[in-house]
Amino acid sequence: MKKICVFCGARSGARPTYVAAARAFGRLLADRGLGLVYGGGRVGLMGELAQAALDHGGYVTGVIPSFLSQRELQHPGLHTCHVVTDLMERKAMMMEIADAFVALPGGIGTLDEVLEVMAWRGLKRVDKPIGFFNVDDFFEPWRTTLGYLDQEGFVESAELGKLVYETEPERLLERLGFGPVR
Repeated sequence: MKKICVFCGARSGARPTYVAAARAFGRLLADRGLGLVYGGGRVGLMGELAQAALDHGGYVTGVIPSFLSQRELQHPGLHTCHVVTDLMERKAMMMEIADAFVALPGGIGTLDEVLEVMAWRGLKRVDKPIGFFNVDDFFEPWRTTLGYLDQEGFVESAELGKLVYETEPERLLERLGFGPVR
């Protein structure tokens, strides 16, 4: 089974469309027979995403640091949950077991996770697709910032050109190489 790692908020955000998008994406992964790898939480967009995948028969793997698990933030219904020592180990494991990465709206942790994958891919240590579910144009300021880094000579244009941005989840999966499989 192919697995998609999704980075997203441990909070629900300011717009109801973020929650709806997380639920829709979780359901889509399940409907397509794609496994979900995510941060293991039961709250915010993470919890909505995982619960939607589970509710529709999807296979869900969580990767959660022990300090978050001990605070009872771990989702109780996961098929597999890896409890790791810290956030660094979490990101390393996610990069290892996932076949692709998708960012949904989120905060500092979400940006940190996707930036780390981008950095490793830029260093040719990871060769897996990266996409952004651009709900309500959430990632447009991000794209502007990355464009500025490119303009100033700090990133490779070719690497930025490999990033996939979509507002429709079905199209996002297709562009990442995961078309309808069920």
